[in-house]
Amino acid sequence: MKKIQLALFILLMAIISACNGKVKKIGTPKKPNILFIMSDDHTSQAIGAYGSRLAKLNPTPNIDRIANEGMLFENAFCTNAICTPSRATIITGQYSQANGVLDLDGHLPANKQYLPQEMRKIGYETAVIGKWHLKDQPNAFDYYKVFYNQGEYFNPVMYEKGSTDSVYNYKVHRAKGTFAGKRYEGHSSDIVTDASLNWLQNKRDKSKPFMLLHHFKAPHDMFEFAPRYSNYLEDVEIPEPASLYDNQNNGSVATRGYNNSLIDTIGSSIGHRNVIRNMGMHMDIDQSLPENEYKKLAYQEYLKRYLRCVKGVDDNVKRIFDYLEKEGLMDNTIIVYTGDQGFMLGEHDYIDKRWMYEEAMRMPFMVRYPKKIEAGSRTNAIVNNADYAPTILELAGAETPEYMQGHSFAHILETGEEPDGWQQATYYRYWMHMAHRHNNPAHFGIRTKDYKLIMFYGANYDSRFANWQAEGKKKRPVPAMKTPVAWEFYDLKSDPNEMDNKYSNPEYAPIIKELKQQLTAKRKELNEEDNNYPQLKEIIDAHWDDM
Repeated sequence: MKKIQLALFILLMAIISACNGKVKKIGTPKKPNILFIMSDDHTSQAIGAYGSRLAKLNPTPNIDRIANEGMLFENAFCTNAICTPSRATIITGQYSQANGVLDLDGHLPANKQYLPQEMRKIGYETAVIGKWHLKDQPNAFDYYKVFYNQGEYFNPVMYEKGSTDSVYNYKVHRAKGTFAGKRYEGHSSDIVTDASLNWLQNKRDKSKPFMLLHHFKAPHDMFEFAPRYSNYLEDVEIPEPASLYDNQNNGSVATRGYNNSLIDTIGSSIGHRNVIRNMGMHMDIDQSLPENEYKKLAYQEYLKRYLRCVKGVDDNVKRIFDYLEKEGLMDNTIIVYTGDQGFMLGEHDYIDKRWMYEEAMRMPFMVRYPKKIEAGSRTNAIVNNADYAPTILELAGAETPEYMQGHSFAHILETGEEPDGWQQATYYRYWMHMAHRHNNPAHFGIRTKDYKLIMFYGANYDSRFANWQAEGKKKRPVPAMKTPVAWEFYDLKSDPNEMDNKYSNPEYAPIIKELKQQLTAKRKELNEEDNNYPQLKEIIDAHWDDM
């Protein structure tokens, strides 16, 4: 009898042990890591997965992998197409007037660096590496290694948290013209990737899930590529946009002036059109050449330098993927790729960003996470960069804080469907009136899936630019210049390239009326009604019903 009891006891212990072992093996599901890769000024036209005129050049096979194995967003937009405000919106989940970062002079103190704060609350190790550009040091992160200001393409100075040879104090350094950071030899895209790989391998707490913000400087102007890409695309004719030579009925008196009187001043160009700033000047093209030849040569050189920077980004993305795969982290890491806004690559004969036109306003955005996102999926749901932080938080298991204005689109990622009541429009606002010799008038507007309505109100919010005197086009303090007020309206269904401003077409009057009502509601909802800027409010109210 005792032998039977002993045998039964041993059998029971074996069953319990086996069950315990099974439970241990299954364990609690691991939280996903977050890898948020952002380039500076990388536009969707220069990403193969978006199928633009440049797709056949195959500039981004590694970035395309994220879309091929995840979801690509066709309608992801920024709320303000300039570096510092866009980055502030991504970190805060708030629009510019709410987070206080309206332009490139804005800064984001640690108490407003909301995304890393919230991720740390739920157990994540957080880091930001590369371009920060938000003035105050990123102390809300567990780790940072960031450029001073914009960062340099070659041999950049970087500041590292906890390092004794790099002390971050932006205001002191700017005033004294000195840097207390450490200089690293090489090209910035390689250096940022080296730093991220070093943090992933050697510095992070591997008992925690991580959120790494990996931020390239490239392909920001002036498009300084690594020497190894000097021959890339050298003998290739880069496809041109038709609007480079014929802009048809794009724009208004706000972008051209009355009787085209400001066409040589507003909007930096590829060719000779803008006498203040054009790409031919930057590319050292012979100024005496005829316009079309000058424009063609400037465009080709511009695009080749730009795409060489993009190639460097793409190759470094592969280095990160190789590490994740080697360490078995690839499929438990939510990988996001985006740019901080879009970029004009000669469309409408414009360069840079800032505009509410499609190429500048649209952000590339794609996400790979095979556990929840179907490979090769696409969505035309409207999202914007205020939605990124709430989405990351939900995917990581947290709720969106009430102070964030954006909305999580995790449901769209996981199902491919828009939830009930999902936003059908997005708001945009560019504040930096006629700044930096790019000379874009201040404007705001609303975009739905089918239509776009823009108001160019043409005045600076900043009281420093109160007076303007004509001193010759190349010497004007143009931020103080008020430009003509005008509306623009585009039917994106029939005119996706925005070549025909139909604001004055009576056929669209009912649609425009409805869009103005939506725009009014958006501005109220987002605290964008300019109560702190009465000089702007007066202009906007006076011209709201212009026809």
